[in-house]
Amino acid sequence: MPTIKDTITTPDGTCAVTLATPEGHGPWPGVVMYPDAGGARATFDDMAAKLAGYGFAVLVPDVYYRDPGWKPFEMATVFGDAGERNRLFAMMRKVTPDVMAADAAAFFDYLAARPEVTDAKFGTTGYCMGGRTSLVVAGRVPDRVAAAMSFHGGGLASDDPGSPHLLADKIQAAVYVGGAENDSSFTAEQAETLDKALTAAGVEHIIETYAAAHGFAVPDNAPYDEAADEQHWEAMESFFGSRLG
Repeated sequence: MPTIKDTITTPDGTCAVTLATPEGHGPWPGVVMYPDAGGARATFDDMAAKLAGYGFAVLVPDVYYRDPGWKPFEMATVFGDAGERNRLFAMMRKVTPDVMAADAAAFFDYLAARPEVTDAKFGTTGYCMGGRTSLVVAGRVPDRVAAAMSFHGGGLASDDPGSPHLLADKIQAAVYVGGAENDSSFTAEQAETLDKALTAAGVEHIIETYAAAHGFAVPDNAPYDEAADEQHWEAMESFFGSRLG
């Protein structure tokens, strides 16, 4: 799929992005794909190209652009290395709900101005930390999001005041959540809390538990699961296809 590298000016600086589009002239519906805690990297360029093949213009942002020149993480070992783990968590803490919303507005403006993209509401999807971001953005920038997806996202219905489930009454998008089995960052109880919040708010939603571990859909994650990954691609093609059009 055609892929370009570009930058977007945000309130906090300049964010590097990858934009993948289908073959042809378009325009196509736009989707922002939020990376996991490891940040934007080659794996997500490949994933964006695959989603573009389903008929979408897919933007992957460097959510850590506030740390210019940051060194990529080795996802197979990062959580076992105290120094790298601390560096990762320090960068993650900077990506607050306020930051997510401000960045998303800039990303959507960029997509809307691209000739390859339909100027309408957008889709969001994300993994791990990015799965939480996807739902936060749906609640914080609700007039711009038509469909929001989250895969092995953590903190979706927690005690944190920034938890996405507390934004349920603001969400206008259809929501899909694909959780992992035995995931302490999104337990069965938290799934029930999220379900109740979305139901009470009248939000169209699907919450599924995949028979795989946290990280199942990202190929360079140690718990990657090929069967669960394929299931997640089928879900994205169907969910975005029916709601972004």
